[in-house]
Amino acid sequence: MDILDQLRSFVATAQTGSFTAAAEQLGLSNRLTSKYVAELESRLGVRLFQRTTRKVGLTPAGEDLLARAPALLDDFDALLSDLAEGSTGFSGVIRISAPVTFGEIYVAGMLGRFGAKNPALTLDLRLSDRYADLAGEGIDLAFRMGRSETLSLKTRKLGLFRSILVASPGYVARFGAPDTPAALAGRDCIVDTNRRQPRRWVFHRDGAETLAEVQGRFQVNSASAAVALAEDGLGIAYVPRFALGDRLDRGALVPLLPGYDTDSNPLSAVYLEGRALPRKVRALIDFAAEDIRSAAIL
Repeated sequence: MDILDQLRSFVATAQTGSFTAAAEQLGLSNRLTSKYVAELESRLGVRLFQRTTRKVGLTPAGEDLLARAPALLDDFDALLSDLAEGSTGFSGVIRISAPVTFGEIYVAGMLGRFGAKNPALTLDLRLSDRYADLAGEGIDLAFRMGRSETLSLKTRKLGLFRSILVASPGYVARFGAPDTPAALAGRDCIVDTNRRQPRRWVFHRDGAETLAEVQGRFQVNSASAAVALAEDGLGIAYVPRFALGDRLDRGALVPLLPGYDTDSNPLSAVYLEGRALPRKVRALIDFAAEDIRSAAIL
């Protein structure tokens, strides 16, 4: 039996936690996926999973294999893709992680444009506001907002995104516009709990930094939700500029504190250190870097 089929079945089962989910991911039957894993265990002479009625868990030997097998499979797929790309373009699978709001607003469309140029390529986009474990989840590439201090990852900066303070015209008409960051202390502020310091908003003016401690009835873990609440006139939001879409242009929201600058943070593409980057993944990073510049989303 093909060792690659066995390894793919093992990796999918380990990453999903069940034979059923792995079979769905691979397009195989549950029985065949279980059979491939059993044959791999027989070939190696070790148990890779502890099986229960509800899920499967990795043994120490399984953990060791999972730490290395995805890279081996990716390198093999990359080899085949590199040999074939001259005539058919990139093929295989790229697994991508991105934050929910940025993924919905930008990454999905960008992948559509990249996929149109590479019709044999499968693009698996996984949206989550938590940082994905690239090795454990088999992620080839992740888009990260803000600074990453993970030493096992390599980073390519794609640009800077800046936050902006906004409210609806109706809110400003009722309550007036704050004239200083300190004036935010008594306002209804919409708190995005995804931010590193959700209730501490930073502003800059004439080289000096001002920190506003804010409060509010609405706490959300989504920049899109914060924008929607602000558009409904329910408070002041401090959100990334890309999350606003065309709301400033059409007057649905207005910028506040125009005399102050706000923090800017990097948008980066990150991938695992210590392994050759498949050409299809490098091509996607290059495409994203150019696409972001042309789209002027930041």
